Amino acid sequence: MKNLLAPLVLAAAIGAAFNAHAQQAAAPASATVEQLQAMGKRFAPVELRADVSRLSKGDRVAIAKLIEAAKIVDTIQLRQRWAGNEALHAALRKDTTPLGRARLEAFWLNKGPWSTLDDNRSFMPAEYAGIRIPERKPAGANFYPEGASKEALESWMNALPAQDREQAQWFFTVIRTDKDGKFRTVKYSDEYRPELEQLAKLLRDAAAATDNASLKKFLNLRADAFLSNDYLASDFAWMDLDSPVDVTIGPYETYNDELFGYKAAFEAYVSIRDPQETAKLAFFGKHLQELEDNLPVDPQYRNPKVGAIAPMVVVNEVFGAGDGNMGVQTAAYNLPNDERVIRERGSKRVMLKNVQQAKFQSTLTPISKQVLRARDQKDLDFDSFFTHILAHEIMHGLGPHHTKKKDGSSSTPRQDLKETYSTIEEAKADITGLWALGYMMDKGLLKDTLGQGEAAERKLYNTFLASAFRTLHFGLTSSHARGMAIQMNYLLDKGAFVAHPDGTFSVDFGKIKGAVADLDREFLTIEATGDYARAKAMMDKYVVIRPEVRKALDKLKAVPNDIRPSFVTANALTKK
Repeated sequence: MKNLLAPLVLAAAIGAAFNAHAQQAAAPASATVEQLQAMGKRFAPVELRADVSRLSKGDRVAIAKLIEAAKIVDTIQLRQRWAGNEALHAALRKDTTPLGRARLEAFWLNKGPWSTLDDNRSFMPAEYAGIRIPERKPAGANFYPEGASKEALESWMNALPAQDREQAQWFFTVIRTDKDGKFRTVKYSDEYRPELEQLAKLLRDAAAATDNASLKKFLNLRADAFLSNDYLASDFAWMDLDSPVDVTIGPYETYNDELFGYKAAFEAYVSIRDPQETAKLAFFGKHLQELEDNLPVDPQYRNPKVGAIAPMVVVNEVFGAGDGNMGVQTAAYNLPNDERVIRERGSKRVMLKNVQQAKFQSTLTPISKQVLRARDQKDLDFDSFFTHILAHEIMHGLGPHHTKKKDGSSSTPRQDLKETYSTIEEAKADITGLWALGYMMDKGLLKDTLGQGEAAERKLYNTFLASAFRTLHFGLTSSHARGMAIQMNYLLDKGAFVAHPDGTFSVDFGKIKGAVADLDREFLTIEATGDYARAKAMMDKYVVIRPEVRKALDKLKAVPNDIRPSFVTANALTKK
């Protein structure tokens, strides 16, 4: 089935835009063992470890229960991603041939038969074990009835009473058909009941074991939420979580719903809090309102009262599952996505430090040696990389979160921008994060973190430039990569990034700050006005890999796109 995420112009651009490494090992239909192995080499194997030596006896029991719960999340997310996923996974597990084992490994890496680095194209034959496999991942995943058109679903939703329409578009419902073929809304708590009952029991067992009051409260409330489908109270409890064991578990991100961007996929991160690194980030919370008050956008679109200072924590990941362990690994996340929580409390930023360090060493360092000029390579800096990811997550919580129509009714950027929202929002967070760090650096607010002056600016912007190629190295399948393509091409057009004949790039330090502010203004205005047509036009123009960028990407054939974690600490904790 064709990807319905974007207009035909964008679809054609994406189809032609894989980077050279992806072209070398891109997912062919019915891939051979050798081809599957080449695809797998785009993910550098790393061992993720976390220090659990200070955990109490009760927390050790709790974390083992949470790892067990996370494995159930994998089952739910497989089903959400495609209706045929579980049957295909079961069939592949029975195939002990070399090709069967290679297919199973690729399947588990991508949580389905489509390569996440290759526009979600299938690496399997059109039919396997009696299961018909679409050429590409269905845009609506398994959140909507198979074969239902976007137009038909949209027409049905728009005809519903306001409260019913809200439920149809809500994070935690799927759309199914009744016996008469009519659409109906089904709560996650009904759709995934058996698995959610298991999850609830494991979370309650973990809550009983831990001696941390905030963890106990969150786990019990989240267990209730799985069965009631009301996640609000547990989201607030998660915001207040202050525990050595840090856990995020449930339905959150909407990237898998490429039809509308409404439906949340299940994910899990089981981690250990890093109190020393977390303390270093506390100073950002003191400047959230100042940053909001100075965003490069018409003042009418700024929030005069940013929600209470949201938590920012640094953790080391022990185990990831579902959407939290699929293809390209998450380096940080900013949750929840529920605007009710964001308006009142902001959103919580979680930084996965051991994941970021692995990415920096395995991918960004070798990329910088290919795309930066020799004199600029010395500016590559982990602290700049780490802090920009933090700023990216913070900027998800700032900026417009509601729109007002001409008729006086209210909406949200997510609803108004539809399938373009994820791309625009990720790009907004990136470029606003870069703007914010530049602003704070100019004010001398980062001298103890990144330094100040010309040397600090060189590290910040050159590291961002190298990191842009790390993101584009994934291909244009993800919202993050499409958002980065917009940033790269816009900054090239403004002369803030400069392409050189040898395939390297550099920063024009006389133009970069102004260009960043101009692009940021565009993203923020699109979201504040809910301008769907403007968002689509921006994507049509900029979501491409231009020849000069392709030339640089062509030099990255031997550089892994991302990492593939082995959860060493989790295995030790659950070993019986």
